[in-house]
Amino acid sequence: MRIVLGCRATAGALEGEVSLQIQPQCHDCGCSRILFDPDLVTDPSPALFLPSNYLQSGAVDTEEGRGSNYFVRHGESAWVLRHYRRGGLVGKVIHDRYFKTGTQNSRPWREWHLLALLHAEGFPVPRPVAAHYLPGLLTYRADLITEEIRGVTTLSGLLSQGGLGAATWLELGQLLRRFHRRGVFHADLNAHNILVDHLGSFFLLDFDRGELRSPGRWRESNLERLHRSLLKLKGQRQGFSFETSNWLELLHGYQQFPA
Repeated sequence: MRIVLGCRATAGALEGEVSLQIQPQCHDCGCSRILFDPDLVTDPSPALFLPSNYLQSGAVDTEEGRGSNYFVRHGESAWVLRHYRRGGLVGKVIHDRYFKTGTQNSRPWREWHLLALLHAEGFPVPRPVAAHYLPGLLTYRADLITEEIRGVTTLSGLLSQGGLGAATWLELGQLLRRFHRRGVFHADLNAHNILVDHLGSFFLLDFDRGELRSPGRWRESNLERLHRSLLKLKGQRQGFSFETSNWLELLHGYQQFPA
């Protein structure tokens, strides 16, 4: 069993960029490895990533529309535990295994470091707590724990209950431009991964496969993906409140924010 200080990502645009506000540590426990924030986790172990541990104490909740996340309580802390699962046709065959590319390049390591960087810079994202890398012969499985953002609902859920004002759509566009100006690529920007609180403030979730990029066409593709998500939900859900005018308001906010 071994603890390593300053365990950083070594690949891509994240190298050396994790703010000193969050000092990550690595914990080797033989069969797996844990990356964690020592200010939030004092006793890192694989048990942190077992939903059954929280189920036994009755301290777990799940929320429709946000995947297979577990909303758990650890002492006084409220966390979200997510097990990495594949989607699409591949996911029907190998479910939760990914081909090994080294710990530092694994999906949980990269997502943890990106979240740590963005959180330290004041972006509205969950604070990362711990990441778990469990290697096999050729593949690995993984988990991620983040702090829960309290008092929020998904954009998809909110629009199913009623509409948003023009100013709120404009603010969302400004926030997305802020992420893009920083070079943040979100691989799955959709209405389920955007949270809204009672004040109308937005938060972004699920940065799996996210990364920092130079300016490019990916920015427009990000927005187009969100637009398709909203149009799809409008076609699926009766009373879903999304109109062309709302999208134009979002784009207006996006274009207003400095490039």
